[in-house]
Amino acid sequence: MLDKSKICVIIPCYNNEKTVADVALSVVPYLENEPIVVLDGCTDNSAASLQDISDKITLLSYSPNKGKGAALKYAFDYAQKNDFDYAITIDADGQHFASDLPLFFDAIEKDYGAMIVGSRFLKQENMPAGNTFANKFSNFWFTVQTGKKLADTQTGYRAYPLFKMGKMRSFSKRYESELEYLQRMAWRNIKIVSIPIQVYYAPEGQRVSHFRKGRDFTRISVLNTLMCFVAILYGYPSMFLRKLFKSK
Repeated sequence: MLDKSKICVIIPCYNNEKTVADVALSVVPYLENEPIVVLDGCTDNSAASLQDISDKITLLSYSPNKGKGAALKYAFDYAQKNDFDYAITIDADGQHFASDLPLFFDAIEKDYGAMIVGSRFLKQENMPAGNTFANKFSNFWFTVQTGKKLADTQTGYRAYPLFKMGKMRSFSKRYESELEYLQRMAWRNIKIVSIPIQVYYAPEGQRVSHFRKGRDFTRISVLNTLMCFVAILYGYPSMFLRKLFKSK
């Protein structure tokens, strides 16, 4: 049986005062420990919105804002120090559904040690048109760099096998860090499993997104360019050698 006490949920938050408390409360019934909320240099009332549920969550915070990659690093360090084997990340903006957590638990139990990635249906109502293009762009380069295919490399709803990662931390500090983790997991021959998840996109005008289309897309493009060189010099040789010595 899966030991859910070894699995934590991490909620990185940057200025999501209207949704973060509801997201944190929604995951509580599914867990055997407190969800970990990371306030990434918030400048709104996110901290105040969590005061009424402070006894139900573990709150980590720092200032100034450093980006999602930095928030994940901060939370992963905390989770490993507290002997968690897995960390499930869920966005603080209300896009993801806590009711999908049992799907992650089932996938972890079936493939313990694998990276579990939530795959969105990328033609959802109210979904920004640029999201589909960005994801297809990212998916293509992920395949080039790893030889593996994923339907959704941009999702933030995923389960990280901390005990397999060890000290692996992204060099990227912002959104592109999530793509970097997938690339480096693949190069370590850590199995990556996709599972279908629900996703909610608020109507235009109600949506809160900190993804900066020009700047963050440029950062992802630069990362992909660099990772192509790294894939040739390290990634593919690493996968080959790991597979070779594992077979002996």
